[in-house]
Amino acid sequence: MVKKKNFILIYLLLIAIMLGILIAGVVSFYIIHKNDETIQSGVYIKGINVSGLTKEEAVKLVKDNLDLELNDHLILKYKNYEYYVEVEQFEAQFDVEASVELAYEIGRSGNIIKDIKDYATVLMSKIDVDPVLKYSEEALISYLEVIEAQLPDQLEQSSYYVDDDKVIITNGKNGAKIYMDELKETILEEVQDITYKNTCIDIPTFTEYPNKIDVAAIHDDVYRQMQNAYFTTEPRMVYAEVTGVDFDVQAVENAIKDNPNVEEYSVELSLTKPEVTVNDLGMEAFPDLLGRYSTKYINNPDRTTNLRLASNKINGKVIMPGEEFSFNKVVGRRTVAAGYKNAAIFSDGQVTDGLGGGICQITSTLYNAVVFANMQIVSRRNHMFVPSYVTGGRDATVVYGSTDFIFKNSRSYPIKLVSSVEGGVATISVYGYKNPNDPEYEISIENSLIKTTAKSLVYDAYKVYKQNGEVVKREKMSRDTYKKY
Repeated sequence: MVKKKNFILIYLLLIAIMLGILIAGVVSFYIIHKNDETIQSGVYIKGINVSGLTKEEAVKLVKDNLDLELNDHLILKYKNYEYYVEVEQFEAQFDVEASVELAYEIGRSGNIIKDIKDYATVLMSKIDVDPVLKYSEEALISYLEVIEAQLPDQLEQSSYYVDDDKVIITNGKNGAKIYMDELKETILEEVQDITYKNTCIDIPTFTEYPNKIDVAAIHDDVYRQMQNAYFTTEPRMVYAEVTGVDFDVQAVENAIKDNPNVEEYSVELSLTKPEVTVNDLGMEAFPDLLGRYSTKYINNPDRTTNLRLASNKINGKVIMPGEEFSFNKVVGRRTVAAGYKNAAIFSDGQVTDGLGGGICQITSTLYNAVVFANMQIVSRRNHMFVPSYVTGGRDATVVYGSTDFIFKNSRSYPIKLVSSVEGGVATISVYGYKNPNDPEYEISIENSLIKTTAKSLVYDAYKVYKQNGEVVKREKMSRDTYKKY
């Protein structure tokens, strides 16, 4: 019996010693691991082994690998057309620092039991931390809207424009619209998984129908009471002339009801001409040059005709404070009846001849001029390809009924546009008044090619404000992706 008791005591003593050794080992591990500055074994980030690395080493390793993975574009497909989306376009990047911090904290919670359990689990089964994808939703949606505007069967909304003594009301056309949320989520999933390199994403679309022509709303927009132009010096202000405009709403509604499917309706306007115009006031009403820009053109007769027609529509236009200028409403639909010719345009992903080809040069020239004049840009989109007359990030495209260029006179004084197309040069100047009580800036545009691939080019453009030669502000205007020729 004594021998049996001694055996049990020895057995228990051995167990106690082993437990002591185990506890001592565990405590030693905990102290060593807690004081160590490296990530424990068995930890991966996006499939990249970061075991035994410091946080700084892990951040560099993961960033270097992921930058290589993200340095490519997604391919979006619609029918037989392909569009490219650069990840830079929507500022996509993984939050590597947060992922490394999470990896580093494994086994360092401060709870010894939990830390040991976590350490053992990771050591045996490994763990792969998936970093969060950060991106600009505004930039992504904005770029998808650019692609939507380039679809070959895009929607054309019902619209109108005033042409001399007529208002031309146009019927819209059904077109394809993108399921934005669905496409956005698909793109983000592909980028998150880094699987997009060999993937072609079909653009999900639906058919949208144009807005019904609202004659009453058009009348409210067009109607004007006649006013002669005048300006005052105290306070200094120009009041542009207004031609009285009216038309018979009921007659137009009846015409549309009788012929609902015609392409456009020409409505005679009742006009009351002012006796005094801004031109009668002279340029002293607009004493200061606020912005000017010129582009060169090749003297192709048909293209030059289109440039001059658009330029003439703009020339002399006065925009009051707070008023918006719509290129499509001012210039109108590009038609044979209006004198437009066939010339080179971008259409369906290629260069071809189209009615009114070339007028985007006037739009782009105007865009740069009003930026220099410090106007507020309301709506502007880039071309599918970088045009020949401006560099990337400084163009503006228009398509009647779907894509417009709109800016707002954000100054406290009216502005006047002076436009000319002569001798191979298109020039647009913006005149107004530099109020001594308002801050004035010297505006410049900085644009740069930030990425080039086999398929596309990505440009950034910034608006730079200077006072007394010193930069006081830099404001990002756009990030634009273009196809290569």
